[in-house]
Amino acid sequence: MTQIMTPPKRVNWWNVELESMPHFEEAMQRVYAWYEGQVLDRPPVRFMSTLYTPTLSNKPHPADNPKVVWYDVEFRVESYLQSIEGHIFLGETFPFFYPFLGVDSYAAFYGAELTYDNFTSWSAPFVHDWDDLSRLNLDLAANETFIKVEELTNFALERCQGKSLVGYTSLHPGIDCAAAWRGFEQLCIDMVYEPDKVKELIDIALADFQHIFDHYNAMLSAKNNPSLSWMAVPSFETMHIPGCDFATLISPNFFEKFILPALQIEVRVAKKNIFHVDGAGVARHLDAIFELPEVNAIQWAQGAGANRPIMQWIPLIKKIQAHRPVIVDLSAAELESFMAEMKPDGLFLWVGSEDKEEQQAILQRLKHWR
Repeated sequence: MTQIMTPPKRVNWWNVELESMPHFEEAMQRVYAWYEGQVLDRPPVRFMSTLYTPTLSNKPHPADNPKVVWYDVEFRVESYLQSIEGHIFLGETFPFFYPFLGVDSYAAFYGAELTYDNFTSWSAPFVHDWDDLSRLNLDLAANETFIKVEELTNFALERCQGKSLVGYTSLHPGIDCAAAWRGFEQLCIDMVYEPDKVKELIDIALADFQHIFDHYNAMLSAKNNPSLSWMAVPSFETMHIPGCDFATLISPNFFEKFILPALQIEVRVAKKNIFHVDGAGVARHLDAIFELPEVNAIQWAQGAGANRPIMQWIPLIKKIQAHRPVIVDLSAAELESFMAEMKPDGLFLWVGSEDKEEQQAILQRLKHWR
């Protein structure tokens, strides 16, 4: 029988009914146990491997222009709902619609221009000299990217109610935003020759983050929707996914000088923070990240290609596990080997599997993992 944990008293636990996930409350109990490094009947498991990549649609769009497809609110939401119709999500695979326009959307709120293709978007640096700081203008009421994300989020919240959760869009303030404005290579040079200007740029990127985060959180909570974003780990408290892909380019000394102070500000916006550690380059800064008590958990993203066999990362995962609960991405074929080397405490597994029989077998197998 499933052991149900009493929700922490500090959490305002409410009922969410999803036809695609009738066991939603049990799944949330496992997630909250995971935050505490505990295991109920089994560790949580999501049957979706690697990072979430938003599928713009499950059918062709008549437009040839990628931006038109990304901006077609009704098409994207209705296509998503068609794709999950009649589907039951197992384990802790939470159904969610992600109102995503690209990882640089936050930078675009201040005037960066996004370019779209069929799979993603990106921004070009536009702070070419320090006089261009005056171009960083946050006018949300007139900003094309913000307005479109708003439309996507609102329409999804209306149409997905009772069928799926809706996440808030990707928010990357701080140094990653500064790098989008200035350019990654140029920002590295600036850290050596103009450190005060780098700090000023980071300060600008953080100044309005609390306001923007609270805005999206209010939109979700008004519709009885928990707090979640691209990682699809819901929270009844506010939840944020800090990260710093730029950190792979710099030394631990520069990380502590430029990035750690910014992260100390960033993680204050939410009660739950799951830090996205994107590969070995970012992982070398883990000791500094562990210094942030507001970081409740780590998501380890080992990358593709030669980085994919999970077993080579066992020592690193054990190190993370000793400090924080950790999300680990692995294939179904790797599961038995992984379980033989690891303890389940504080582990949240992302297992790539689309076969329902295989998923059920994995869920049963995990109940015997000690």
